[in-house]
Amino acid sequence: MSTSRGGNGRRTAARGTYAVGDERRLRILDAAVEHFAQWGFHASSLARIAKDVGITQGGLLHHFRSKESLLVAVLEHSDEQDVERFFGTEPASAAECFTTLTRLASHNATRLGRVKMFNVLLAEASNPGHPAHAYFTRRNSEVLRRMTGSLRRAVDSGELKPDADCPAVAREAIAVMDGLQLQWALDPEGVDMVAQFRAYADRTLRAITVTGRGLPA
Repeated sequence: MSTSRGGNGRRTAARGTYAVGDERRLRILDAAVEHFAQWGFHASSLARIAKDVGITQGGLLHHFRSKESLLVAVLEHSDEQDVERFFGTEPASAAECFTTLTRLASHNATRLGRVKMFNVLLAEASNPGHPAHAYFTRRNSEVLRRMTGSLRRAVDSGELKPDADCPAVAREAIAVMDGLQLQWALDPEGVDMVAQFRAYADRTLRAITVTGRGLPA
């Protein structure tokens, strides 16, 4: 009997330890977002990030073995949340595809720190030697592939005009979203990122749909 209780106690303690570790890991990721947004990757300091979390640099390295691995974890964690929330299923139409992107723009408008980090790191990562270069290259290719596929299915279903240039439309949509995020991050009060992206999406759909319909109201 006493051995059983001891085993349960150890398991409960272990679960508590894991929970504390998970919570601390999330706090490190949140702090890293703010630092990467403000200083970029190279000028950010693990020591300053650890200090903001209230742990030592050695404690931070217990969770992330290097600044490079922390950077990748920050980016992947953010992407995992977005994919689960917005892209868990394939859109049933081109209109749904653009509606989902508009919802993502609206969500991004609630997280200025994340958008600033994305802008800073995306610019830095154009250098092939940057530790996030492979991540952003892979991410861009995947987003382009997904959206192009959705638009091509919309052509096949008769929603879009047969001559719609699906890869070009997809690439333009990505560029417009990224560009508006940059302008909004520079002037959050003066740029209505969501309204402007919605207007762009509506114009685009009206130009390429067979019926000339834009975004659903």
